[in-house]
Amino acid sequence: MTTDPSALPETTAPPATEPAPEPASEPEPEPEPAAVALLVGDVRTEPLDEQVAAGVDVLDGSPTAAVTTLAEVAGAEVGVWEMSPGTVTDVEADEVFVVLSGRATLTVEGGATLELGPGSVVRLPEGARTTWTVTETLRKVYVTPRA
Repeated sequence: MTTDPSALPETTAPPATEPAPEPASEPEPEPEPAAVALLVGDVRTEPLDEQVAAGVDVLDGSPTAAVTTLAEVAGAEVGVWEMSPGTVTDVEADEVFVVLSGRATLTVEGGATLELGPGSVVRLPEGARTTWTVTETLRKVYVTPRA
């Protein structure tokens, strides 16, 4: 027996279901570009804002220290720190710094002894125990993560 296809009832596929449209969301605003700004005219001579302890323990002399925060960049603090002549111990924060002026010997407990002067670039790991012997007032620009 042959069946005539034209005699069969028409079948239709069920209507396709389209996914419900997602609710329209506000487009995220584009971040505004950082403004170009002169932070200080001459970082080598800029007065510093805050007097701070020169170190954990003063071993020699009567050193003083001061600091100024210049900016926050990508979660890091950028600032200037200065210490007058003397010898102190310290426990370091995670930091990179560039010496702008002055001279010092930096001794890391169980590690290196560094002679620092203008242009020296140093990386200090958090928790390093150091002894700073500053012979000429030392000024540095530092970068450290914000706490």
